[in-house]
Amino acid sequence: MDSANSKAFERLVGIMNDLREQCPWDKKQTIHTLRQLTIEETYELADAITDSDWKSIKEELGDLMLHIVFYAKIGAEQNQFTLEEVINGVCEKLIHRHPHIYGDVKVNDEEDVKKNWEKLKLKEGKTSVLAGVPRALPAMVKAMRLQEKAKQVGFEWDTREQVWDKVEEEHRELLEAVSTGDVDKMEDEMGDVFFSLINFARFLQVDAENALERTNKKFISRFTKMEAEALKDGKHLHDMSLEEMDAIWNRIKHLTS
Repeated sequence: MDSANSKAFERLVGIMNDLREQCPWDKKQTIHTLRQLTIEETYELADAITDSDWKSIKEELGDLMLHIVFYAKIGAEQNQFTLEEVINGVCEKLIHRHPHIYGDVKVNDEEDVKKNWEKLKLKEGKTSVLAGVPRALPAMVKAMRLQEKAKQVGFEWDTREQVWDKVEEEHRELLEAVSTGDVDKMEDEMGDVFFSLINFARFLQVDAENALERTNKKFISRFTKMEAEALKDGKHLHDMSLEEMDAIWNRIKHLTS
């Protein structure tokens, strides 16, 4: 870290110390009250990344950095750990898990790096290659991480065609479940369809979570424009037929595609 970065980081730490000592709100915070705020900040960063909004990315990174310093401040107050220990801890972990940089291990590509990473984690005491995937992750992100981790030990299809065959197999099983009317079975099979589609997206090197969020944003944009178009005609959507709404939707879709 160069001197400018060091000074900026030290300034943030100094401000955090001031706030913790003098601000009534900051003085009251605990790791538990900060938890939800940290989750929100993380999602705001993810939102900015989806939009490639560099101005917002910079701002949200600053907010997350503040949270990191805040947790470290509370950790020090509780005699659990210091900010220095947090930083040195991740440095040591990175050095240990990159023997191809800081040791004599040879790798051919990023896949070798990932495989070595998982092997090292098992040597560190992890009981499963799936360990470390947070339980609280959103289901789609969790599916992506589980599949990626399983891949590192060779539990992986060879081709995208095989993955698509699995998608179609799960789709057939879903339709069979639908025919029974068993809601629990339908939910189970729907999950399998989602999981196989996420796997197919991964084979296409497409971020399934980001792909869905792009569609969410697109839907919001087109729907709000449809509402505005209806109002121009003095109408509200709940007073219109599906055919009327669909006509406006298709017009907007044509203009925005």
